[in-house]
Amino acid sequence: MEYSFSIGWLFGGLVIALAGGLIVVFYKQIADNLANGVSSYDHVKLFGVITIVVGLICTANLHVFLLNLLVDLMFHR
Repeated sequence: MEYSFSIGWLFGGLVIALAGGLIVVFYKQIADNLANGVSSYDHVKLFGVITIVVGLICTANLHVFLLNLLVDLMFHR
């Protein structure tokens, strides 16, 4: 597979990373209103950090490479 840069995925990944950053910044309000409150603060922060990492992977357009690698490993192509 050949790597190719995409402007669309650059902006899409930045939007995903920004959403994850907002989750990390406002984790207390999100946990209080949408989750179980204090017991889920760490879970909401972890979800935000995972979202940031996924956004950065999409920004670099590496998600296609990683998905192809996963499919090749699973189906021995």
